[in-house]
Amino acid sequence: MSRYPFPDLAALPDDIRTRILEVQEKAGFVPNVFLAFARRPAEWRAFFAYHDALMLKEEGSLTKGEREMIVTTTSAANQCLYCVVAHGALLRI
Repeated sequence: MSRYPFPDLAALPDDIRTRILEVQEKAGFVPNVFLAFARRPAEWRAFFAYHDALMLKEEGSLTKGEREMIVTTTSAANQCLYCVVAHGALLRI
């Protein structure tokens, strides 16, 4: 149970709800950051547009796994346990 009230998935805009459900199916869980940002759809879209530009691009010399490993390592250097756990889980799937 979160201390931060998350929005009801059914009440979210279609594009945001679809993306959250895709992640849930693939990862087996929904990262809380997805739900926290969903309270502000414009900011959610901006955050994930930036995320996708960095993490999902086809070109470049780094694999998706290598990119995720960099994010996990950076999170550890920043002492963000939440991000280490979340990105570590994504790295394993």
